[in-house]
Amino acid sequence: MRPIPTPLALASLALAFGLLSGSVHAQSSARPDEALRNAVQRALSSNPEVSAKLNLLRSSVDAVDIARGGLLPQVALEASVAHDRDKITNRSPESVSQSRSGGALTLNQLLWDGGVVRREVSRLGHDKLARYFDLIDTTEQTALEAARAYEDVLRYRRLVALAEDNYVQHRYAMSQIQARFKAGVGRGVDQEQALARLALAESNLSTEVANLHDVTARYVRLVGEAPPADLGRPADFSAALPANAADAMTSALRDNAAINAAIENLRAARDLADERRGSLWPRVEARVRAGGGRNFDGVADQRYDSTAQIVMNWTLYDGGANQARIRQQARLVDQAADLRDKACRDVRQTASIAYNDTRKLGEQIESLDRNSLAIEKARDAYRQQFDIGQRSLLDLLNAENELYTARRALANARFDLDVARLRALASMQRLTTQLGLAKAELGPEVSEAAQWDAGADVPTRCPVLVTEVQGTPRSELDARAQSLFNNAAQPPAKPASR
Repeated sequence: MRPIPTPLALASLALAFGLLSGSVHAQSSARPDEALRNAVQRALSSNPEVSAKLNLLRSSVDAVDIARGGLLPQVALEASVAHDRDKITNRSPESVSQSRSGGALTLNQLLWDGGVVRREVSRLGHDKLARYFDLIDTTEQTALEAARAYEDVLRYRRLVALAEDNYVQHRYAMSQIQARFKAGVGRGVDQEQALARLALAESNLSTEVANLHDVTARYVRLVGEAPPADLGRPADFSAALPANAADAMTSALRDNAAINAAIENLRAARDLADERRGSLWPRVEARVRAGGGRNFDGVADQRYDSTAQIVMNWTLYDGGANQARIRQQARLVDQAADLRDKACRDVRQTASIAYNDTRKLGEQIESLDRNSLAIEKARDAYRQQFDIGQRSLLDLLNAENELYTARRALANARFDLDVARLRALASMQRLTTQLGLAKAELGPEVSEAAQWDAGADVPTRCPVLVTEVQGTPRSELDARAQSLFNNAAQPPAKPASR
């Protein structure tokens, strides 16, 4: 079970959520395997949403102490100085005035209230745990968003480099065509084609630069500083993923903090329902009051007074408001259970898609890599053939665009695979751990969370389901292609003789 930071551990945002990974080196000098961790740590240390969740957790810890105070004696000191003037018509003289002063000490102790205060303490304890899990979930999601921003900066830097190379190749082709045209061996239409493709390459480059600007601005928003120029490629997290989708799903549904927070919200709603039922019972208090002074309590010549009593307050009829509150809270308990199951289903979907993407993209990269290598070889051959007049300019320009598209698709697939692994780890609450960010020790005021267990409150409408979608087997597709080839290779049937 993940520990909850103590208020002392929560004293600064550097310890917010207890992410302690040693001193943070400047990202510009960090090794590639450290740069991502440092970026995520900086994001967690400066993100306002994490700070807001942290302060909410702090307030929930204080709320438990406030409620617990209702079980302890309430002591109050009263002091007064006054001048009274009374007019009583059936007495002589009618007007009586006197000055008085004094002080009193009052002690109230709750004896019985139908368990309302104890249930409130329990409810706020569950609310505190829910806020803790909210903080964990927010931190994990912030870490994921910071890691995605890191990957996106790397992605678009690579795409800008590809677009620049594509522009250079088209500019080179344009220079060749212009030289041939000036020498009188080229055609004007070839020059127009080259100009059109060069303009397209220039537009693609401008688009990629704009995209790089946007993801850099997003990185600055999340991390709090501009990405360094030598941003390194992070480590491969494939070894941290479970061996199969069923294990990934089980881990996500068991460990995800959003589900745990929803379970604690359900438990808090149940305690509030018990509070509502407790309001039907009488409230019994012991009260002791002692004080003294001059003309104390407005009684002439009284110098001292003390009282000890047991007081019971019981609301016998309030227009049915209490019964309505009980019914209302029962429905809110059902709603909390619905939200718990919804949170589980959302996590199940996220984990399923992310884990499937890690497998699908791995297969795609192999095909895209072969495609890119084949197109590059074809482009090189087309250029050689163009130089000796065996290929048209349109063939060469098409080959250049096809190679650029293939390289761009390959680069996107590789970065998508990295992000899919990050998403899968975050859904299983493992991302910060894999980044080497440890959590603070558990404090005594939240020690009940050390053995936290969902128990019988696990989601009831969210079983572990592994979605398997299989396309037509490759062998069958190959057989269909072969059948088309065989039919096309057969000579046409001779017309029947008459």
